[in-house]
Amino acid sequence: MYVEAMHDLSANEVAAVEYRICEHNREATGARDDKNLGFVIHDQTGDVVGAALGYSWAAIAELRQLWVAERYRGRGMGRALLDSFVEEARKRGVRRIWLASYDFQAPLFYERAGFVRVAAIKDWPIGHTNSIFCRTMNEG
Repeated sequence: MYVEAMHDLSANEVAAVEYRICEHNREATGARDDKNLGFVIHDQTGDVVGAALGYSWAAIAELRQLWVAERYRGRGMGRALLDSFVEEARKRGVRRIWLASYDFQAPLFYERAGFVRVAAIKDWPIGHTNSIFCRTMNEG
């Protein structure tokens, strides 16, 4: 065996590794309800101009990416995507959603949506802060 540099794995190769990690997590916890969770917005030509992507598992969800094309920002699309993600998570029985956001991305957007900053990592990258947010879902 040996370690080989592989800095350009395909999306399928990365997904295969993530699947193996999920297999381990299922065995370790007994929770086997992991599912992708995602929403997209298309423009008139069918191009994706916004997305909220993540997963749910074991009564938690992670929002890994929330993005809206620059020309569409400020029109409520980000909030619509986030609200859709949260609502679907709620339907799946999720109790907490977590995410990370750099200080130059959208930390105030998440705070206004009910997420609480639970950690802030300074100089991640140098000169910036990466914050971890969590939202605890209300019952009912």
